Amino acid sequence: MRQIVLDTETTGLEVSLGHRVIEIGCVELRNRRPTGENFHHYVHPEDKDIDPGAEAVHGISMRFLADKPKFRELAQQLWDYLAGSELIIHNASFDIGFLDEEFRRAGIGGRLLDVCTVIDTVTMARRLHPGQKVNLDALCRRYAVDASHREHHGALLDAGLLADVYLAMTGGQSALMLDDSSRAGSARRSRFVDLLAAPVDVPLLVVIATDDEVAAHQDRLKIIDKKSGGKLIWSEELH
Repeated sequence: MRQIVLDTETTGLEVSLGHRVIEIGCVELRNRRPTGENFHHYVHPEDKDIDPGAEAVHGISMRFLADKPKFRELAQQLWDYLAGSELIIHNASFDIGFLDEEFRRAGIGGRLLDVCTVIDTVTMARRLHPGQKVNLDALCRRYAVDASHREHHGALLDAGLLADVYLAMTGGQSALMLDDSSRAGSARRSRFVDLLAAPVDVPLLVVIATDDEVAAHQDRLKIIDKKSGGKLIWSEELH
């Protein structure tokens, strides 16, 4: 399965006001592993200036973009790169809205939803963590993804962080390692091992619980079932 984790930076928040895409960052995953075949470009917004509030967030200036290509020069390459993939986007309607308008301006017919499927990680995070903050910084903290180097928003940087968060949210993508300190009874810390170097076609390791671990799990469920007055939703595991 080919997935593209995508993020954009823009001149402002409203595509309806003519704001433009100024950075595109895409991280490719195959079989839930990063391939390194990423897509990243800064884009000149032509006749649209960058709002001061937007520049404060992403740190991209018109002077920096002066020699960068216009979207129409990249449009077909980007369309071909994205077509047929599953897009993973944080607040997907924002990025899809901007990109669809950029593709329209560039003369490419159709919409991304015509050629891609989309997973919105904001929707996913709200379902998993109701009532909690679901911005990227909060999710990085929740899933122990290191974002300490993130001084400004950046499309490729944020796409990479979102890839780590998405894989952590959906499970089965990384080897979860416990520091030695956890074995000594101190606070447990975890980190997700980077599998970039692993061959894409190598199956992910599946760890099966031992008989002792299964028995311990069932004993714990019995205790919970008793304390809840028989309301344990996994009670079928006890029979």
